[in-house]
Amino acid sequence: MVCLSYPEITPPSNFQHVLDTTSHSEGWLGLGALRRALLRRGPAPGLIHHANRGSQYCSDDYMAMLKAHSIIISMSGKGNCFDNAMVETVCKTIKADLIWRTLIQSRHQAEYALGRSIDALNNPVRRHAALGYVSPIAFEAAARKTEAVSLQ
Repeated sequence: MVCLSYPEITPPSNFQHVLDTTSHSEGWLGLGALRRALLRRGPAPGLIHHANRGSQYCSDDYMAMLKAHSIIISMSGKGNCFDNAMVETVCKTIKADLIWRTLIQSRHQAEYALGRSIDALNNPVRRHAALGYVSPIAFEAAARKTEAVSLQ
């Protein structure tokens, strides 16, 4: 499994949030993870969705949902992994922190550990150089505050 559970990492390129995961790569399950991420975050138009060219991300239904929410699709051409480099970095970090250090006994334990790693460490605590050494949640909060002030 890649990053335990086929991560549905749908951050704006500058927030580096992990929003949701699914335990399979089938398109309909990826679509469910995308729906949950959209409901949880309520992103503004212009969010950038980073993905590889997996069939779940290229499906008509998945693409239609991204377009319906004015989400920008970031997907390189075949054989070019650069648009997905940030996602791969997040997966590597999760693997280094969790997978390579933990003996996981079951899918339930894996899903719990992955969720805890993302929700308790990566998003609220882990500082990212690309974000000015603040956590993704702190960076997003500051960006939303700046956006709200500029709209007034």
